[in-house]
Amino acid sequence: MNRHTRKMLLNVATGVAVAATALVVFLPAANAAPGTVTSNVNVRSGPGTNYGVVDTVRRGTQVDVQQCQGSWCYIAKPGPDGWVSATYLNAGGGAPVNPSQPGISFGFGGNGGPNITIGIGNGQPQVQPPRPPVQPPVVRPPVVQPAYGEVCFFDGTRYRGASFCLQSGDNMRNLGDWADMISSIDNPDGLNVQVCSEANYRNCRTYTTSASALGDFDDYIVSVRVR
Repeated sequence: MNRHTRKMLLNVATGVAVAATALVVFLPAANAAPGTVTSNVNVRSGPGTNYGVVDTVRRGTQVDVQQCQGSWCYIAKPGPDGWVSATYLNAGGGAPVNPSQPGISFGFGGNGGPNITIGIGNGQPQVQPPRPPVQPPVVRPPVVQPAYGEVCFFDGTRYRGASFCLQSGDNMRNLGDWADMISSIDNPDGLNVQVCSEANYRNCRTYTTSASALGDFDDYIVSVRVR
């Protein structure tokens, strides 16, 4: 075996070893990453405020971020899963998330996450174009008029304590963990806010202004809708 042949075989063997190492080092992780909710926020059926609210999640809740699309991320948690704005998420270890490219913060490489491979020829990493993401099932929203304004609900009087907010057109037949928790309503835009002491909008009262205290409806609200 001449010197040139031995050198060529050595290069091939080295390339194979590097490629095998790459399979371990660059093997993509499961399509989920830990995250933390930084403020009380609505969980929606799709990536945008024009999708319906399916749940609310409280500040400090640990979630699994499964993918991001635009400035929204799909999270899995106890209770209904869905989409939240990346503005209200921290990545693992409490790192802040870039809301314009949240997928990078969670290790998805943008919206889809590029695949990293090792070329045998020169042993250098090569970044391939990202594959289209596999999106969770999304319920298409009905055509609605643009919503304006926002109303926020607090678990303390005088707009103090934990809170969540809804926009015009949002409704929640059952507040779940927030049932019998609301003590004040901040309604600066004068929306028509119907609060009810029973699920499915029964035994209701309507507010068109803010209310720093709710009287006999204090800690007595189970369903809400905003018009």
